[in-house]
Amino acid sequence: EGKDMILINGVQRHVISYLKDFLFSPDRARSPARILSGGEKNRLLLARLFTRPSNLLVLDEPTNDLDMETLELLEERLLEYSGTILLVSHDRAFLNNVVTSTLVFEDHGAVVEYAGRPTQPDKEASGKKRAVGKKVSRKRPKKNCPRKITFKEAKELESLPGRIEELEQEQKRIYEKMSSPEFYRNDGGKIRKAQARLGELKLALDEAYDRWAGLESLREERQYEKQ
Repeated sequence: EGKDMILINGVQRHVISYLKDFLFSPDRARSPARILSGGEKNRLLLARLFTRPSNLLVLDEPTNDLDMETLELLEERLLEYSGTILLVSHDRAFLNNVVTSTLVFEDHGAVVEYAGRPTQPDKEASGKKRAVGKKVSRKRPKKNCPRKITFKEAKELESLPGRIEELEQEQKRIYEKMSSPEFYRNDGGKIRKAQARLGELKLALDEAYDRWAGLESLREERQYEKQ
């Protein structure tokens, strides 16, 4: 939607920081969706799904065509989800990792609910039959002693968007200059200086985004503690 900030679980987060949770580097997060790999596009769809406020998810064979990295990410997100999930899957390992009860289609159209995960299905419930997993709402577990974000860190967190914007604007200006054929008519020293500055900006941006993610995590933990 063209916004830099999005609301996730009641907390404002920068898009780049949020996408890092879905294994996107800052550079990759700024890439056009059309050049992403199949696995990256699946992760992007997951990221978009979890930006929408909800208390119920209905998923039909969500593990189809997922690589292992994205499958593990999906499992983590579903375990962290605070609402109720109804999912249909033939992937018993996935169900074992995610659900808290299982609805199995028995003979003659009967549907029977089994408590717990389908690790050891009843003899009547063949492993070949389609299972519907159900995960009930669970609150996020609290950590024993979450560290409180300090006043200084909170102020730093507020200043980081402006700092990142400055770095990205400088990076953009250099790229624009280097995209012109006229630029390469300069002496080699000036060209090398611009290239070196781009390297410094990339490093500074990566550090700024990492710092942002760390401080934002502290703030989120504190907010969960208050809930």
